[in-house]
Amino acid sequence: MTTQEKLSSSVMGTYGRFPVVLEQGKDGVCTDENGKSYIDFGSGIGTSSLGYCNETWTEAVCNQARTLQHTSNLYYTKVQADCAEAICKATGYSKLFYCNSGAESNECAIKLARKYSFDKYGKGRHNIVTLVNSFHGRTMCTLSATGQEVFHNYFFPFMEGFRYAEANNTDDLRSKIDDTVCAVMIEYVQGEGGVNALKQEFVDAVYDICGKRDILVIADEVQTGIGRTGTLLAGEQFGHKADITTLAKGIAGGLPMGACLANEKCANVLDKGSHGSTFGGNPVCCAAAKAVIETVTADGFLSEVRAKAEYMRKKLAEIKGVKSVSGLGLMIGIELEESTAFETANKALEKGLLILTAKNKVRLLPPLNITYDDIDKGIEILRSVIEGKEN
Repeated sequence: MTTQEKLSSSVMGTYGRFPVVLEQGKDGVCTDENGKSYIDFGSGIGTSSLGYCNETWTEAVCNQARTLQHTSNLYYTKVQADCAEAICKATGYSKLFYCNSGAESNECAIKLARKYSFDKYGKGRHNIVTLVNSFHGRTMCTLSATGQEVFHNYFFPFMEGFRYAEANNTDDLRSKIDDTVCAVMIEYVQGEGGVNALKQEFVDAVYDICGKRDILVIADEVQTGIGRTGTLLAGEQFGHKADITTLAKGIAGGLPMGACLANEKCANVLDKGSHGSTFGGNPVCCAAAKAVIETVTADGFLSEVRAKAEYMRKKLAEIKGVKSVSGLGLMIGIELEESTAFETANKALEKGLLILTAKNKVRLLPPLNITYDDIDKGIEILRSVIEGKEN
């Protein structure tokens, strides 16, 4: 029985998997069970932020695994404290809650926003406005928060308390705001929704409207955070800092981790017993996250991310058959003139390049430290696929 057959016989079929069995990797390249190499422009959907088996990251993970792999949150650990301090110092937030994924981080943000409003104003101020085409996770709550009808099926009844405003439409946003709203939740770049960045004037309006009514702003930076867009948080490029920011994906470089960051106003809303997570703040994950944060915030790292992003975008725009390039930083969406994104992804796989899709676009989320050599090689593969040329 092959690996693919074995997995299919034992694991629920909830994923449309590409027909390849990956076995090992180093930096921006991985190898399958047959020894074929692939340049990775997807990095585990933006999770392996430092590529495969980065030396600093690997050393931190292995050292912690040999020291203390887990203890419940009934106790303190130094690595958890050091990691939290590093994240808060780098982002400017007051406190965080540790969890294991983007969906959990967004769940925490939703609970925090509703409790903040309940504590201050009482019942009835619980609605949260999210954006059409958003994606916030796959739990019942975060599916309900997600502003895409395609996800609102099968699992009825969905949770109440969410309204959906059209992205970049200030008038529609205003029409959804009333005295029952406690928060507005946004992605600065809608990832699953097609790699589309919000417009500056719309983001300005969100913060202006919310600021005047003591409505919290939640920034879902699960995909955009930890350097993906060229700044530690994407919000920096829009000139705003949300009351609550959610992180996951690249925060621990490939290990399961999420964090819900709160400003001073929200830092003490969730008190003892109001929320929790068995694995949140796991020592090995914290060691990994601390290594990632220290690497990404080192002098010159983020400026190099921005330079590589500009380089990739320029190269991609020159490919015949590319209609437009969207997103921000190394979060790249490619609209094609003729080929479909899915067909392109499969053909690229055959030629040794891993890419992603989002709606009708090709989506690229390469490691933040990808080399220019791997960028060039990967783009040449993509060029040959899109232009229909053989290598």
